[in-house]
Amino acid sequence: MAGQKKHKDDVMMRLRRIEGQVRGLQRMVAEDTYCIDVLTQVSAVTRALQSFALQMLDEHMATCVSNAVAEGGEERERKLKEASDAIARLVRS
Repeated sequence: MAGQKKHKDDVMMRLRRIEGQVRGLQRMVAEDTYCIDVLTQVSAVTRALQSFALQMLDEHMATCVSNAVAEGGEERERKLKEASDAIARLVRS
């Protein structure tokens, strides 16, 4: 139970850092920062979000999908399709 809270706290801290990066982008635009510097920061935010998404997908596969596969049946098929669709969305982005 305590491990779950720490994990959730870590995830929330990671999202707050990304939020701070986005606020930094807003400041950069408001201050007419050089375009290439803004684009560099956009790239950093994009990588941070992609990394976060991959972490979430990995956790989903290790828990929800794994449990559904063990159970079998319709839930197994639904969770596998759901994971496949999520992967496709991540690859397209």
